[in-house]
Amino acid sequence: MPFSIDQALGVFPQALQLESQRAELLASNIANADTPGYKARDIDFKTALAAADGQGGNLPLTRTNPMHMEPAGSGSGQAPVMYQVPLQPSLDGNTVNLQYNQAAFGENAIRYQATLAFLSGRLQGLSNAIMGT
Repeated sequence: MPFSIDQALGVFPQALQLESQRAELLASNIANADTPGYKARDIDFKTALAAADGQGGNLPLTRTNPMHMEPAGSGSGQAPVMYQVPLQPSLDGNTVNLQYNQAAFGENAIRYQATLAFLSGRLQGLSNAIMGT
């Protein structure tokens, strides 16, 4: 029976990458809360994680010609970035809802720490199996 480190670690490495990408987007939103015309961005974490795990219901996009553009998020391990729909856009065109983004950033940070803990547990289990303890 062949051993695959990817199967042993599960979806946790992909989850860390998506959570890191989302943290960057949310931090950018918070930093630009007062920038006129700034459009808040985010990713659909649930859909992106399902796609990274191979459970996405959508067919993958393929390029039929080398001159075609790459599908959004393909090949880079990044999820497609979408704009947040504002509840109440400001007069200067900024769509950042500061309270929502701060709460989402905190929730994402907790998920990131939890994913690190799960991944650490998996690695510890693999280490124990290798050492025979």
